[in-house]
Amino acid sequence: MENEYEMIVGLEVHAELSTKTKIFCGCKNSFGAEVNTQCCPVCMGMPGTLPVLNKQVVDYAIKMGHALHCRINRLTKNDRKNYFYPDLPKAYQISQFDIPLCEDGYLDILVGDEIKRIGITRIHIEEDAGKLIHDDAFDGSLADYNRCGVPLIEIVSEPDLRSPEEAKAYIETIHTTLLYLGISDAKMQEGSVRADVNVSVHKKGEPFGTRTEMKNVTGFGAIYRSIAYEAQRQTEVLKNGGVIGQETRRWDDVKGESVLLRTKEDAQDYRYFPDPDLLAFEVSEEHVKELKEAVPELPVDKALRYVKDFGLSSEDAQLLSVNKERADFFDSCVRTGKNSPKLISNWMIGDIAAYLNGNRLTIAQTALTVENLTAMIALIEDGTISNTAAKTILEIILKEDKAPAAIVKEKGLAQISDTSALEKIVEEVIANNPKAVEDYQKGKTNVAGFLVGQCMKASKGQGNPTLLRDMVVKAIGAAVKD
Repeated sequence: MENEYEMIVGLEVHAELSTKTKIFCGCKNSFGAEVNTQCCPVCMGMPGTLPVLNKQVVDYAIKMGHALHCRINRLTKNDRKNYFYPDLPKAYQISQFDIPLCEDGYLDILVGDEIKRIGITRIHIEEDAGKLIHDDAFDGSLADYNRCGVPLIEIVSEPDLRSPEEAKAYIETIHTTLLYLGISDAKMQEGSVRADVNVSVHKKGEPFGTRTEMKNVTGFGAIYRSIAYEAQRQTEVLKNGGVIGQETRRWDDVKGESVLLRTKEDAQDYRYFPDPDLLAFEVSEEHVKELKEAVPELPVDKALRYVKDFGLSSEDAQLLSVNKERADFFDSCVRTGKNSPKLISNWMIGDIAAYLNGNRLTIAQTALTVENLTAMIALIEDGTISNTAAKTILEIILKEDKAPAAIVKEKGLAQISDTSALEKIVEEVIANNPKAVEDYQKGKTNVAGFLVGQCMKASKGQGNPTLLRDMVVKAIGAAVKD
């Protein structure tokens, strides 16, 4: 964007809740079922049917409200949002209008090392619509109504975001919070979390510009790219003397552009009114408090604690806290008091994360235990094994519940710290690498790492690397005198 312009971004995040049944009927709430097999007269809006509100949907929404520091409206209602579209068979969506379940909250996000507070306008409950299927194999479109009545919460932010980076950090934090609370599977690839992206551009110091909305953008990267593109598009229009219209657009992530769909509706266009088939409902103060007490330590709070208490970098703290299972495992390891938290962190976000991601596994799907990991790190800290040997041990304890000390003994992985045993190795490496020695003597001291690596290779990974480095440098010095 041009320096004279500023972007304003707000996100409306829709998250599917992981209840067993839908929001107003007993149909199974599941993804991937055969087309039109998970729907009934209630979620299809057949005449004479009556919806019944799923209590767990309300509980889940209130938990998210607490996590986002919202005020909980204990007395609220459901409303009908009226519009015509083929994926909405009853021509209205049951949602909430003027009295949302949760409102006036905030979410702190980490953007690099900085904390930014984003206002939360509201969180309300509503039902999802169906899905239209378009395919070159047939003319027209087909409708799958399985998704009708799937419970959603809509999280509406204030227009407090000022860059694609901030928006990405915001949606990532919302995503992680949903997983921490256990209220959504948050599978973005299945559409469980998607966002309507509102973007406007104005010259700095002037009133906000007219916003456009891009519907149902999924994926952290797609949200980032859509905002960057739309802000640049609007900037170019304004620079050329044009006017931004209030529009609804579609983000095409393959082409990397937004496409006009229609002019944007306002609230009055939906003709909201209280749903006559659903009574207003009240949640007791005691129950609201119970739900608040069930909210765990959340990702941003956890990351800040890791930085403050353990001296981790902001980046490492965020990498740990973004996954609740791994963060809980890290906390359990730290509580043993056996190891440096920094060392535990290095293994968790390094080799262990690489193994889990590469094999698409969770920690629970491996044999790794807190006892074995902390025992292995303790062997590194007391000099019994090298990091190279530890990698071999880690491969085993990820697959077998086996004590690291037993693996060291069985495979002969104990670190060699006997200088007399290492001297011959160092002498051979120095003799076999005259060019590296010459480079070191000319001031290229980084080649010492190469020589130490050769020594480690010759010792089959058992040499003490710190001791070897000292010995290599000393041997090169001796070679200069000779």
